[in-house]
Amino acid sequence: MTKQLSAYLNRDLSWVEFNRRVLQEAQDQRNPLLERAKFLSIVSSNLDEFMSVRVAGVHEQIRAGLTKMDFTGYSPSGLWKRLQKRTKDMVTEQYRTYREIVKCLSKEGIFIREYSELTITAQRAIADYYNEIVFPVITPMAVDQSRPFPHVHTKELYLAVTLRMEGEEEEGCEPLFAIIQIPSILPRCFAIPSRSNSKKQEFILLEDIITTFIDSLFTGYEVESVSPFRLTRNSDLSLDEEGAEDLLEEIEKELRRRKWGNPVRLEVECDIDAYALKVLKEELEIEEGLYMIDGPLDLSFMMKLSSMVNGHDQLRYKKFDPIYPFEFDEDKDIMSVIAERDVLLHHPFESFEPVNEFVWQAAKDPDVLAIKMTMYRVSGQSSLVKALEYAAAAGKQVTVIVELKARFDEENNIAWAKQLEKAGCHVVYGLVGLKIHAKLLLVVRREKHGLKRYVHVGTGNYNESTAKLYTDIGLMTSNDVIGSDTSALFNEITGYSVPRDWEAFAVAPAGLKARLLKLIDREIEHARAGKEAKIIAKMNSLSNQEMIDKLYEASRAGVHIDLIVRGVCCLRPGLPSISENIRVISIVDRYLEHSRIVYFYNDGEEEVYLSSADWMTRNLEKRVELLCPVFDSELKNLLIVILQLNLADNVKARALGVNGQYERVAIDQAPYRSQFESQQVERWKGRKEYVQ
Repeated sequence: MTKQLSAYLNRDLSWVEFNRRVLQEAQDQRNPLLERAKFLSIVSSNLDEFMSVRVAGVHEQIRAGLTKMDFTGYSPSGLWKRLQKRTKDMVTEQYRTYREIVKCLSKEGIFIREYSELTITAQRAIADYYNEIVFPVITPMAVDQSRPFPHVHTKELYLAVTLRMEGEEEEGCEPLFAIIQIPSILPRCFAIPSRSNSKKQEFILLEDIITTFIDSLFTGYEVESVSPFRLTRNSDLSLDEEGAEDLLEEIEKELRRRKWGNPVRLEVECDIDAYALKVLKEELEIEEGLYMIDGPLDLSFMMKLSSMVNGHDQLRYKKFDPIYPFEFDEDKDIMSVIAERDVLLHHPFESFEPVNEFVWQAAKDPDVLAIKMTMYRVSGQSSLVKALEYAAAAGKQVTVIVELKARFDEENNIAWAKQLEKAGCHVVYGLVGLKIHAKLLLVVRREKHGLKRYVHVGTGNYNESTAKLYTDIGLMTSNDVIGSDTSALFNEITGYSVPRDWEAFAVAPAGLKARLLKLIDREIEHARAGKEAKIIAKMNSLSNQEMIDKLYEASRAGVHIDLIVRGVCCLRPGLPSISENIRVISIVDRYLEHSRIVYFYNDGEEEVYLSSADWMTRNLEKRVELLCPVFDSELKNLLIVILQLNLADNVKARALGVNGQYERVAIDQAPYRSQFESQQVERWKGRKEYVQ
């Protein structure tokens, strides 16, 4: 008898399937070779975060003795076992792909070498580098009765060394043990100097350099084995926000405690010395989270390696420069344009520069009285931060809501917050119990007929760097209704304001989910009345059970539903009498799909919304998130075109099947790649003269 499928897919197992899709991009020979290497690096970085947060959370549930099943039918122990198997299978596949890519690189004259493979000249260059740069930095740490096992930092690379005193008999005596931390302050990849007429480019890994000269660290001893290892700890923050008098101080304390999180994963190379492995397992108290790796640990170095390769443009994506939006010809004032019409920006195909210019113009404009914005993840050299500092110095009221709890950006955001405060900005450190994830920027200007509000609402962070890598949408508007709601939302976050009846916005945690459910109910009513009913929703993740159940209800009523979900999806499409009218696709391509767009047919009176929120419980119930309607009919049509481009993709789209597996969309027409089509942004904006 066939086992009945659960109506839900597990969130964490769905994430593993997402990372497998990233791995498939590393395997796809249609992608340029150095880009495949980058995808391989992303697989490692993704898995690091997943292990240190999600898998660590499951591990903590087991330690706490929890046995209750989640709504997808998994207990913590059952999920832990399944995750270990799935991730280990994926890692095995990842390293098989690594060996294939390294082989392909060698055919192009790009080599990752071992020391013994190098010429005498190259070996001398490496010896000089070791003696002058590496040796003074590294510190061997012995383990014996007087020196306990040192603290091993999360996600740092180490060498486990076994050794004996010179001349000591081996029998009946355990070897001595020491560890060495590979200094992360030094580059992981060393470019080996080559002859001027050589076309070869050779690299060697830092741990291999140290291993080659390991004897210099243990004079008077014989080194028996050198084994790389890497530990991943629980890195999720657990804050007592209610009891914290100072949220900034509490987060700084928690960041220090993060370094001591419980071990979750131990990575070692397959040929690790047996005694070294025994010591590591005992000292780190880890058994089930052991990963035996057939290759160098932590393949995230492939990202840096790709950037270190000189030339070889044919092995990279063709360079693409974002287009400066035609609405803002360079001789125009940003605010004067927004005063006349709403403008939609589609990153990375369109430049993020107008957002920077918007804030800079506001900072320098003597009629601008106030600037307010949210800050979740900001780039290292942020033009926006400099503009805000300038505005504060010019005497304007500058308010910045800095979310200190942005995972793994906490330290960066603390530094920005202190810098902004020092410059005279009013800095608000989020809210107790809630992350501020809404992307919102407000400029208040004194004009002839009174104060006017200019607003930018985004689906992505105010980050110039990720705006070149992520697909996101930004709406720039002076609409009075949106402006009024924006002012009210900032007042609600920064002060004491009773939640208002929003005119345009829907805001989580109080009302965004309710608004979405109501909008879906409206489509259900239309379908039951025999009218055409349609929903298209694009997001990063879908895991909230109530939203999934409402979509199932809509499907049963006859609503046609297309979901474009890049990552986690707990909804199972294609279930008879449950989700037969639901299609789910995921697009993994050159740019990270990040925009959140929601479309409702509404009996022909189409509505389109931009949002900062994924349909996850944390976004809908535990964060300040935003759902903003797009009123301008031309811009609504542009967003619908973006959704249609995604749905038409048959090159990088994968469709989620009823079995929970993703398969490439069958090509029964000419190949169509939505991100590359989106690069013709001039065409879908209706400016034929811009088509090249």
